[in-house]
Amino acid sequence: MPSMIAFNIVDGFIAALTPTNIALALVGCLLGTLIGVLPGIGPITGVAILFPITLTLGLNDAATLILLASVYYGSQYGGSTTSILLNVPGEASSVVTTLDGYQMARQGRAGQALAISAIGSFIAGTGSVLGLMMFGPPLSSVTTEFQSPEKFMVVLLAFATVSSLAGKSIFKGLLAVVFGVMLATVGTDLQTGVVRYTFGELKLQEGMDFVIVAIGLFAVSEVLTLLEDTVRGEAVVFQKAERIWVTWKEFMFSLGAIIRGTAIGFFVGLLPGTGASVAGFMSYGLEKRISDTDGTFGDGDIRGVAAPESANNAAAGGSLVPLLTLGIPGSGTTAVLLGILISMGIRPGSGNVFSETPELIWTLIASMYLGNLILLLLNFPLVKLFVKILEIPPWFLMPMILIISYIGVYSVNNSGLDITIMTLFGVLGFIFRKLDVPLAPILMGLILGDDLEQNFRRSLVASRGQYTTFVDGWLNIVLLIMALGVLFLPQILSRVRGTNINDEFADAGAEV
Repeated sequence: MPSMIAFNIVDGFIAALTPTNIALALVGCLLGTLIGVLPGIGPITGVAILFPITLTLGLNDAATLILLASVYYGSQYGGSTTSILLNVPGEASSVVTTLDGYQMARQGRAGQALAISAIGSFIAGTGSVLGLMMFGPPLSSVTTEFQSPEKFMVVLLAFATVSSLAGKSIFKGLLAVVFGVMLATVGTDLQTGVVRYTFGELKLQEGMDFVIVAIGLFAVSEVLTLLEDTVRGEAVVFQKAERIWVTWKEFMFSLGAIIRGTAIGFFVGLLPGTGASVAGFMSYGLEKRISDTDGTFGDGDIRGVAAPESANNAAAGGSLVPLLTLGIPGSGTTAVLLGILISMGIRPGSGNVFSETPELIWTLIASMYLGNLILLLLNFPLVKLFVKILEIPPWFLMPMILIISYIGVYSVNNSGLDITIMTLFGVLGFIFRKLDVPLAPILMGLILGDDLEQNFRRSLVASRGQYTTFVDGWLNIVLLIMALGVLFLPQILSRVRGTNINDEFADAGAEV
């Protein structure tokens, strides 16, 4: 096995180190970093917008994945910049970074905070790719033994995990998942040929396009939210970074936090339905308990930046393991990537993607090594440029986001209906934001809803209508217990302690 992995990774590097793929990785890293820097424009939006553009450009599958994976990694790097400089998280996973990063910036140490963030992200990103390379193929081989009942339970586990973590209310999380599954039923039923919920529109017989829904829910609704903030006159005060280097002493002081954050982030990323935000909170909390002997965390401790930033990037790599092996996305961005893989004819979880499409998967893994190095080199000299980009006035920024979104969606099918659907979901996403209904579970429900339905029905057909087939065997029982555990255990434990689990996150947000 080790020799086969070495052989495959060499082939992957040969394919990734072509001039075209290097250029795409560079462009993806730069765009991803800029997306992470701009508050509110997260990796989901970036990947969703860029995918139809890759179709327009005629890029092959490997080139498309390299570009989008680079955007995904780059956004994890860029999200820390505004968290440190402005106390405004570029994305949800960077919220914890503000606790110590912004305090460092106020003390004139923004350069050190940005530097340790880039170094920690590079080490964690490289470590997570190594983990993907070592754990991915064995886990992928195991998943080939899963039958329809097991696959149904795995999807159910993913939905339960996302619902319990993506929002302040389990009910709202479940509501979002159910809504996404409902969207997945639109179109022609594969087993009976019955057309469902199309309202006479021929195009909807193919189902809801996840790219259109994703751009509407995240990009358009985010523009509406930014517009509302602008009307209210909520301006952001900008800080400037003077030095972008850390001393050797500062690096060694932070190294333990980086290593622990990398380990925590990767293993949190392995869990279906979790994400970089959870990894950041867990890493920061553990590091504070282990290292905060002087009570400096929250007052500008460099380890308070190194730990969550390492965890965020390690989780991004770790989340690719369940994506490629089980077909279960660990975040909204990997849900988009799953939809892209399916559109390429690759269905993770239904087979061993490492043996069926080795040239594509190992080229992607090799490009991640390359992307991490590119990101490290980009983040040092471009910090001041990122600050200038944040000075773009909202009246110019918001129309540009809308223009890119509409052009990207229209270019896929040249359909006015796609524009209408995207706009409707943009308004709906804005309303959901106001109601604190999480958006990522909606997208995951849409992507995985078809698998949930098809595996459910196949299981019943194979068992002649016996619902006990879903608890027949130890693996199904274990998956069911895990689903119930991740859904209800946090609430049970919080009641035992006499506190509300969401209050802990609210308190952390209040500190921000």
